[in-house]
Amino acid sequence: MINVIKTALDGVLIIEPAVHGDHRGYFMETYSRADFEAAGITNDFVQDNESMTMKKGTIRGIHFQLDPMAQAKTVRVVSGALRDIAVDLRKGSPTYKKWIAVELSAQNKRMLYVPRGFGHGFETLSDNVVFCYKVDNPYSRENDRSVCWHDESIGVEWLTKEPILSDKDRNAPLLKDSDCNFIFRG
Repeated sequence: MINVIKTALDGVLIIEPAVHGDHRGYFMETYSRADFEAAGITNDFVQDNESMTMKKGTIRGIHFQLDPMAQAKTVRVVSGALRDIAVDLRKGSPTYKKWIAVELSAQNKRMLYVPRGFGHGFETLSDNVVFCYKVDNPYSRENDRSVCWHDESIGVEWLTKEPILSDKDRNAPLLKDSDCNFIFRG
């Protein structure tokens, strides 16, 4: 059984799995189709991904894939801690360019569900962060996009002031200069 917490962005959900622990350690279900469907998450997840970020103070994002290859994601941390960011990139949405931040860690075992139409990023709060996520569309190089992590029109308040960045993130365009094609459908 999972506990689902709504956020300020409609459709973005914090998921708290039931964790069963004793003197040996713990057990938890990280995905149950029945539990997710009961929470309104009906995506057909097709791919699992894992990344490792070595240094605290690294920012990855804000990433997304263009329609029709947009991805819904369920993300979680296996080792370490990070601050996960979801940004509404759907033109016409009442929360367009609004964002939320949620701490995900190996300790709190929280997950975040990010629907299609949202950008996603994170900043590491510890070294050696292992990050896992399920997606409902496979990776598509030709549809892979980013917008500038410090785009003032979005205004994410990052904790990290001098981040470690990839070339992709360092050179990402502002949202107004991107070809982001997400439209709010009500």
